[in-house]
Amino acid sequence: MRDAQVTPEGARIRWVEMPGDPGRTTRVYLHGLGASAAPYFAASAAHPALAGHRSLLVDLLGFGISDRPADFAYTLEDHADTVATALEAAEVQAADVIGHSMGGAVAILLAARHPHLVGRLVLVDATLDPAPMVHGHPGASGIAAYTEEEFLAGGWRQVRENVGPHWWSTMRLAGREALHRSAVHRARGTEPAVRDMLRALPIPRTCLRPEADEPLPGARELTAAGVEVVSIPDCGHNIMLDNPEAFAQATARALRGA
Repeated sequence: MRDAQVTPEGARIRWVEMPGDPGRTTRVYLHGLGASAAPYFAASAAHPALAGHRSLLVDLLGFGISDRPADFAYTLEDHADTVATALEAAEVQAADVIGHSMGGAVAILLAARHPHLVGRLVLVDATLDPAPMVHGHPGASGIAAYTEEEFLAGGWRQVRENVGPHWWSTMRLAGREALHRSAVHRARGTEPAVRDMLRALPIPRTCLRPEADEPLPGARELTAAGVEVVSIPDCGHNIMLDNPEAFAQATARALRGA
């Protein structure tokens, strides 16, 4: 386990690092809301199609094995900037960044705000747009529907029931302030919009999507901007867990030559 201080107050981001050929591009894996990078990505990073690269499985501040400061804002911009600080400490440059769900949005902001750190993006059913806040929804929209006071006072218990034991197994590791504030900012979106930042990036970008889902909104505009949109069969939102072989092969194709 590696770590780096990422706030002036001393909070630290931690990551699991898998060594690889120093002559090959470093890869950075970013998890989604309420998750942790190693449980979601370790098997993929070790898959024969993706192995051999130095790989950092990074837990965002407030989640997993990273610190959980209660006085941090947890905006998407904050997440991107603290990841950037950690990557600088790890001496990473022009990495392949693979981001799932909210981690995909963080990856896009990381590339837009710290372009020297990101060489390619693979976005795994990533959050590109704001979302409605809906009580009872089993995800960020349901968490964000609570005020922070309501969530901390007990709303988190209903969220625990809504999300089920699999997601809760990593969500319970998150700081509750981190979980709520991240969900709120994920639901509200950014200015400029995450989708617009993605379209403007000058690097190779691939979006992986579950084949069974509705077509990706704005896919034509993304494709016109050079973003490759790839459908993955036999999976839901957690593509890397539901169909690990197809995920690894698609990600390897997106990063070929790196």
